[in-house]
Amino acid sequence: MKMQAESTIKQKTVSQLPSHGEIIDFEIKLLIEAIQFRYGYDFSHYAQASLTRRISSCLKKFELGNVSELIPKIIHDVEYFESFLREVSVTVTEMFRDPLVFKVLRDKIFTQLQTYSRINIWHAGCATGEEVYSLAIMLKEEGLLSRSRIYATDFNNHSLAIAEQGIYKAEKIPLFTKNYLLTGGKASFADYYQAKHSHAIMHEELKQHMTFAHHNLIKDQCFAQMHLIICRNVLIYFDRTLQDSVLGLFHQSLVHRGYLLLGDKESLDFSQKKNCFTAIAKEQRIFQKVSYE
Repeated sequence: MKMQAESTIKQKTVSQLPSHGEIIDFEIKLLIEAIQFRYGYDFSHYAQASLTRRISSCLKKFELGNVSELIPKIIHDVEYFESFLREVSVTVTEMFRDPLVFKVLRDKIFTQLQTYSRINIWHAGCATGEEVYSLAIMLKEEGLLSRSRIYATDFNNHSLAIAEQGIYKAEKIPLFTKNYLLTGGKASFADYYQAKHSHAIMHEELKQHMTFAHHNLIKDQCFAQMHLIICRNVLIYFDRTLQDSVLGLFHQSLVHRGYLLLGDKESLDFSQKKNCFTAIAKEQRIFQKVSYE
C-alpha cells in the first residue's frame, strides 16, 4: 500500500509540472519584466506571437539555449540590450514604399496641406529613414518643403542613426527610382542624392527640414499640432490594448482635420477612436480627424 501511495504521489507531481510551452511563456514574462525594470521599455503589450519569434531569433544570433540565459546578459550588458532592440524592431522599409500610397498623399493630401502657413508632420516608427526622405522629396516638388518640419522618431537608436545620416546602398537606387516614378515624380530621382563609392547620400536640403528623435510610443508623450501623422506597420506588432492607446496618442497629437496614415494591415475599426476619424482613402489607410472626443 505504501509503495502504491508513493507511486500515486509521484505521478501527480509529474503531471503538475509545467509543460515546455508554459516554461517558455514564463521565461518570456520574466524577460519582459527584467527589461522594463532595467531600461524602462515595456514589451508586455506586444503581440505575443511576433515577440516570441523575435526572441527566438535573438537566441539563435547569440547562440543561447533558452530565454533564461538571455536575461542576465541583457540586464548586465547594454550592448546586448541594444542588439536585442535591433532584433525586436522590424525595419522593413524602402524609398516610396507602396508607391500608390505616396501618390495619394501627393495628389489628395498635400493639396489640403497647402492651406497651412506651417506644416508639421510626425513620422512615428521611421526605422532607417527611407520614407522620411521620400516625404521630403515630394514636399519639395509640391512647393511645401520650405514651410514643413518632419519629426522622425523611433525607439531604435541604431536605426535612427542611419536615418539621420541619410546614406543608403547604391544597389537599392534602381528600386527607389522605380518607386519614385510611380508616385508621379516631377524630376529625376538622381537630383536628390550624391553618389559616392557604393552609396547614395541624400542632399542636405532635405535634411534641413527634419528632426530626428528617440521616441517610445508606449510611454512617451504626444507631438502637438501635427497636420499629418504617418505610422505604417508598427501597430501590427502591438496587442489591441496598446494599439488603442497609441491611436489615442495620435488623435491627441493631430490638429482638427489633420491626417493619419497607417499600414496596409492596420485599421481603426476596433478602436475607441474609430468615430473620431473618417476614411479619406480607405484602401491606402489614410484617415482624417473629425472629432475632439
